[in-house]
Amino acid sequence: MEPLKLIVGLGNPGPQYERTRHNVGAVWVQALADSCGISLSQDSKFKGSIGRGLVGDQEVRLLIPSTFMNLSGESVGAVQRFYKLTTASILVGYDEMAFEPGIVRLKKGGGDNGHNGIKSVRAGCGNDAEFHRLRIGVGHPGDRSRVTAYLTQIKMPETERSLVDAATQIPSDILANMVKGDWQAAMNALHANPEV
Repeated sequence: MEPLKLIVGLGNPGPQYERTRHNVGAVWVQALADSCGISLSQDSKFKGSIGRGLVGDQEVRLLIPSTFMNLSGESVGAVQRFYKLTTASILVGYDEMAFEPGIVRLKKGGGDNGHNGIKSVRAGCGNDAEFHRLRIGVGHPGDRSRVTAYLTQIKMPETERSLVDAATQIPSDILANMVKGDWQAAMNALHANPEV
């Protein structure tokens, strides 16, 4: 079991993207930082806001890239190289259209499923896709032509945001398993819980 060293939340910078579906990963990491008392500070060499502290009883760095979503790998790759992290010690939280709001799922590795942020992170990590993912459901607009506006321009309705907020408040025992690298236990508990 390899413990987590870096937790990343993807999104787009700037007030026009606040409360959009594409930013749920960044919102999750900021909420995690707040709940764990970890302050995030902008660091130009990492192209993002980064902080370090305890999640459970494991020391972890939290990162929110300040690049646009499709350049997230510039930030993640810079942190990975500087701290000499393995790709398997990284968890990336991001919006997932395959799931409805209120559903979150863990996954290790795999393809990018058309997600430009994940594509960029993989490239930033030397084309190694073995990082862990927290896929945060945001639903699908039903028509491919509406996807960009749905993710980046339309603010999430309050009902959806409440579902996402509740689903990303991961219970402390599951979070503890995630950070210590016991992914099977974390997945079994997270995916079995109908409320998460």
